[in-house]
Amino acid sequence: MAVLHIEHLTKDYGHQRGVFDVSFQVEKGEVYGFLGPNGAGKTTTIRHIMGFSRPQMGYTLVNGLNSWESASEIQKNLGYLPGEIALPETLTGTQFIKMMADLRGLNDMTHTNYLISKFELDPAGSLKRMSLGMKRKLAIVTAFMHNPAVLVLDEPTSGLDPIMQNVFIDFIKEEKEKGKTILLSSHIFNEIDATCDKISMIKDGRLISTFIADELRHNESKSFEFEFNSKEEFKRFSLEVRSLQNIEVTSLKAHNNQAEIRVNDNDINIFIRTISDYDLKFFSEIKFTLEDYFMKFYDRNSISEGGAYHNAINRNQ
Repeated sequence: MAVLHIEHLTKDYGHQRGVFDVSFQVEKGEVYGFLGPNGAGKTTTIRHIMGFSRPQMGYTLVNGLNSWESASEIQKNLGYLPGEIALPETLTGTQFIKMMADLRGLNDMTHTNYLISKFELDPAGSLKRMSLGMKRKLAIVTAFMHNPAVLVLDEPTSGLDPIMQNVFIDFIKEEKEKGKTILLSSHIFNEIDATCDKISMIKDGRLISTFIADELRHNESKSFEFEFNSKEEFKRFSLEVRSLQNIEVTSLKAHNNQAEIRVNDNDINIFIRTISDYDLKFFSEIKFTLEDYFMKFYDRNSISEGGAYHNAINRNQ
């Protein structure tokens, strides 16, 4: 049984705002990336998972419990990090940590102190005067202080500097090794690509693509760029490549004698034999990244089914 189960979730706020027929599952021990820009529907989906909002259609389950009906029970063993942090400004960071520990019935502060040290948090100061980055660190510590088995993270590194963003990525990898189940909502490609097993992209409240992260990392379609040492070689290639059905030319730049091609893994040897007959100035593979895929796929129209495509990588090259 999936730890997180979102089924046909719909909440229409009007003016094309909300989420529409969204369905996906996060299995135990899986890090699931939820990728999209601000306003795409990520936070709305998460608010339903947390039981903060009631769906108009569909449902969300956490460990088999309905999020709306059993929110308080679910949150006992769930760590939630909101995208926007609101903290009581009359307290210090230390007082806030103690308050959260008391609310959770937490007496052993060993794990909390580990988190404070790891994220270099100085909790002594007033929350009112804390920087955004320090508030984010405090929110991370209090979200994870009870060592929950399920983590729901909404733009978790917003406000953190690049060094702390890397620390957070390392921390998520540690939690993954412990078998934690993690939903990571973000618009930052690096943290999604570095940590996630499966990724869904959301646009205008609808899932438009769902895929296994390794399918992208080991994409069957490869792209190469190269430059010829002479214009004659460039022209000869331009003519010859027209007859090669296994090589797709994506760019020919006559002004600098450069070309870009795409070829399937099965046809790499044919391509190498062909290109080895030419005098080249340089030759290199163009790595296809999550950001490349996102920018290419996101321009396409949303599909009507919230379940999206489950093998969208090679299918959409």
